[in-house]
Amino acid sequence: MNNLDIYLKALDSANSGIIITDNKQPDNPIVYCNKAFEKISGYSHEEIIGHNCRFLQAEDRAQSQRQLLKTSIEKGEECRVEIRNYRKNGDLFWNELYIAPVKDENGEVSHFIGVQNDITDRKKIEHDLREEKESVESKIAQRTKELVESEIFLSSIIQTVRESLLVLSPDFKVLSANNHFLKTFKVTSEETVGKILYELGNNQWNIPALKELLIKILPTSNPVTDFEVEHTFPYIGKRLMLLNAYRIEFDGSYKDRILLAIEDISEKREMERRKDDFLSIASHELKTPLTTIKGLVQLLQRMSSGGITEKFLDTLGKVSVHVDKLNNLITELLDTSKIQSGNIELHTEPFNVDHFLKETIDNLVFTIPHYNISVEGSTDAIVMGDELQLSQVINNLISNAVKYAPDSEKIEVYISKVGNYVKISITDYGMGISSQDKSKIFDRFFRVGDIQKKFPGLGIGLYISKEIVSNHKGTLWVESEIGKGSTFSFTLPILKFENGK
Repeated sequence: MNNLDIYLKALDSANSGIIITDNKQPDNPIVYCNKAFEKISGYSHEEIIGHNCRFLQAEDRAQSQRQLLKTSIEKGEECRVEIRNYRKNGDLFWNELYIAPVKDENGEVSHFIGVQNDITDRKKIEHDLREEKESVESKIAQRTKELVESEIFLSSIIQTVRESLLVLSPDFKVLSANNHFLKTFKVTSEETVGKILYELGNNQWNIPALKELLIKILPTSNPVTDFEVEHTFPYIGKRLMLLNAYRIEFDGSYKDRILLAIEDISEKREMERRKDDFLSIASHELKTPLTTIKGLVQLLQRMSSGGITEKFLDTLGKVSVHVDKLNNLITELLDTSKIQSGNIELHTEPFNVDHFLKETIDNLVFTIPHYNISVEGSTDAIVMGDELQLSQVINNLISNAVKYAPDSEKIEVYISKVGNYVKISITDYGMGISSQDKSKIFDRFFRVGDIQKKFPGLGIGLYISKEIVSNHKGTLWVESEIGKGSTFSFTLPILKFENGK
């Protein structure tokens, strides 16, 4: 074991989160993170590599500490701050961050090392101490009033919401059941309230996996979310239920409660299946006559000779262009159908990713000659993947850059090595994407309201691209601001390097 391996093992065993960023690359991306940083942030290694550290602040960008960090990095100086960060699940945590520059033999800052510690508990203690300075009697009176109001409010919600809800005691005894639950499962309040959850009806809720999850709620305060239960229930037959359970903390006589929400998704799941089946069948059925139409148009173009007007030939050419557009849309629908059914296939082989990117961009340049597409960076890396599918990702991202930046003629492509991954970024200078839409643009059929009025499309290109990258063990994400353009980046794991290292 060489010294580098020993150092990396030592870093991985540290309790503090440690990252290393490459200051010589654009946007100073993360190229290394230890296990503690993954645990603190909630993100996996492949979701971290290639990002700038600011992704942990999500949309909380008004913090003065961010500017202090930016200034220190620009000056190549060390810095220590306490900053609000957000885990992958959205939870806030306070981070004590110390950064220090690493200089090369020329005295230039090549990297930054960041050491991070979760100080949420300390912040909470400080906050609690400040709270204790208030009048104790006033706090008790106010808290008692809030508890009573909370109990009344909770009871009102339980009875009026159009979803089956149960309130359980810490030992899983049913304290209350709303009317929706009683109507859905065709039971009475006497048969339900006061009973142990697992003993209801014909013991249909006596599910070992559910038991284990619910038991873990009380000591950890973690919710059970979207737990599916398929069961043949008395009176209503076989149903597919979606369960969500949350721990509710009360003081005084109420103690802890567990709120169990039960949603019947049988019809919803069946509708989704029928929709996907229709999508697949319709796409296949449309493909056959479209292929015939395309062949006939090509035949007419070859047969055109004397007596054919230029207007006729021009019209025939437009028909061919629109047939190609329709063919591309149907192909995307078929790809979506394959992804949903799990039938999409990867034909992987090792290839040089630098050469692959150059060839893909060169082919695109001919179709959009009025755009200046610059390609910078190199990796000399070999990746294992399906070149055809990955070229589809590049084509889609650049096509979007052209479509949504009509007033710009500049697109920048940058390839680099970040840790054990290749990172490819495509930047446009178009309209940009709002913060509330960034989390949705990779969803199937999602389109931003004002965009769908101006630009045609089905809203599945980015969904397909994200699934392709995910199937290659990489991640695809976007950084964007309204009016300032967008940068779409994705990573691919490196198999080896061209020189064999």
